[in-house]
Amino acid sequence: MHQRFPLLLSSLLLATAVALPAYGAGEMPGFFTEVVCLLAASAVIAYFCFRLGLVPILGFLFTGVLLNATGLVRNPELVEAMAELGVILLLFTIGIEFSIESLMRIRRLIFFGGGLQVAVTTALVTGILMLLEVGWRASLFTGLLVSLSSTAIVLKLLESRGEARTETGQIGLGMLIFQDLAVVAMVIAVPLLGGTSEESALEQITSLAIAVAIIGVVLLVARRLVPKVLEALARTCSQEVFLLGVIAICLGTALVTGLAGVSLSLGAFLAGLLVSESRFGNQALGEILPLQILFSAVFFVSVGLLLDVGFLMQNLLLVVAVVAAVLLLKGGIVAGTARLLGYSGGTALAAAFLLAQVGEFSFVLERAGREAGLYPAGMETAGGQTFIASTVVLMALTPFLAQAGAALQRRLEHRAETQAGAAMDEAADLAGGGHDHPSADHVLILGYGRSGRWLAHRLHEADVPSLVLTLSPTGASEAEEAGIAVIRADYSKLSVLQEGGMQRAKLVVIADDTLEMAERAASIVRANAPDVPVLVKMVLEEDARAIEEVGAAFTISEDGPSHRALLAEIHSRLGTTPLTTTSTGGAGPPPAPKVELSTEQRRSTICGHVELARAVTPEARDICPECVAAGDRWVHLRLCMSCGFVGCCDSSKNQHARRHAESREHPIIRSLESGEDWAWCFIDEELL
Repeated sequence: MHQRFPLLLSSLLLATAVALPAYGAGEMPGFFTEVVCLLAASAVIAYFCFRLGLVPILGFLFTGVLLNATGLVRNPELVEAMAELGVILLLFTIGIEFSIESLMRIRRLIFFGGGLQVAVTTALVTGILMLLEVGWRASLFTGLLVSLSSTAIVLKLLESRGEARTETGQIGLGMLIFQDLAVVAMVIAVPLLGGTSEESALEQITSLAIAVAIIGVVLLVARRLVPKVLEALARTCSQEVFLLGVIAICLGTALVTGLAGVSLSLGAFLAGLLVSESRFGNQALGEILPLQILFSAVFFVSVGLLLDVGFLMQNLLLVVAVVAAVLLLKGGIVAGTARLLGYSGGTALAAAFLLAQVGEFSFVLERAGREAGLYPAGMETAGGQTFIASTVVLMALTPFLAQAGAALQRRLEHRAETQAGAAMDEAADLAGGGHDHPSADHVLILGYGRSGRWLAHRLHEADVPSLVLTLSPTGASEAEEAGIAVIRADYSKLSVLQEGGMQRAKLVVIADDTLEMAERAASIVRANAPDVPVLVKMVLEEDARAIEEVGAAFTISEDGPSHRALLAEIHSRLGTTPLTTTSTGGAGPPPAPKVELSTEQRRSTICGHVELARAVTPEARDICPECVAAGDRWVHLRLCMSCGFVGCCDSSKNQHARRHAESREHPIIRSLESGEDWAWCFIDEELL
């Protein structure tokens, strides 16, 4: 019964909202009934989609179609405004999850891959329509419409499936970013293409250059300003103040870029990137996520509202033909571009299935074209309705296409890895089985970051056979210079793990900083070498739970004490003598510096408990571990001067530092905030 309650409640709200117009609806704001209908219908249909195992996006699209067919929503301007906010907040949250540095790593994907995809798609569509005797202006305009994919849907799918940092996700992100940038030029060019612009070509190019320059200025200024603003907001320890400040940063940056002629969504994405540069990025994401979910749902509903069901049924064959043509043409271009960039066939096909639809910015462009006298395929009413119907159908198909692409990718990669593994085994047999690295009874270390480097050096010092798999050229060279066996390869591939002797290893230690890579590697090891223990270094408790679900035997966080616990666990499983961690060799993380009261504070006569304070090593860095475990992000840290416990301040809702001091009778705490050098005695209530 309890599972049916949300459905019954939402259904009751919907029925009430439908009946309200007949019973004094004039006594409330005119938009209220429509908003209730929209949200209640979304909840009901999304619930059914959940029970059927379908993604919520489909439910929201169908909600829009249903509301349009029944006429319950008569204020499309309100829905459009809420939908625009949804796209803005979605792009903002995606930006927080990335960083400027990570985008620079895929700049070739953005500018070469995205540019090639947009140019080839536009050119082919234009050429095909001109062969069908459509005018070149309308043909080019239609090509521009088809070249754009749905940023909102694709990124939402990648986010919900945890694939934003996979190769497929990186291809999608790179091409979408270029498309969003290209929309600026397209919107400026469409009036000129339609012959209605009063500006010359030189004036339009100047406007575009000014827009790009403003984006650069925003990035430079805000990158210096945003971290300081977030620091000041977080120090208030007020969720309300912090949330309002984060929303102001998001919408303010979007407004500035919008005034420059750039899409609001791209401005919001840039704002998210700037927030990600701050140590408060996770806190900002947690605060704004509920709003993003709400308004994103409204966006997908608004797309469904555009569909004229009557036109779709009367012209079903035409719409199906257009949908098929777009899927084949655009999917082929995306796949070809990805292959040209060096990605595998499976990855290229997965990206093609993911991006083979027409996006929400095409609606903006179509509206601009209509004002300039341009219509899809040169057809006025029929062209616009066919474009809308085909786009909505393509959007609705995208979740299924993405699943099919991912399944096809797995099948192709498994076949390729099996063939590669057999070829390597045959080559090894012909060569007498010789290897220049350990191939049995060794520790296989995946990743050579901070933790992987530290562990590899410790095992090397103890003469424990080990092998490092890493894609980092610098890390591989460093390991080789230190005499550590290393293979330069992508350890998320089965063939690479087989080359590293995965089935014959005593242990596999995953030291990757990326959850998706760690999950994938752990699942491959578990599926192909079920008897080999897998140890994983993780930062957050929720990450550890996700890793354990795919078969990891042991997860550990990345601070100093946990490094030693990991090493002890390895020696325990290998049956070797534990190695001390105080040796000076290797490139391991330096021990955390001890913290103590200053001489002046110790000489203080206003507190009678100074003698209980000693030099302590903080148990955590930059976080309150108990807040993290509870899903919070309070960052104002206090250090117990009796035992090294780290907790949040009195202004936080949890007050972990005070609770610890009172329960353990450890009276002296010291601030761990940068630039602060004070201590407090909870018993005497005196500042030191």
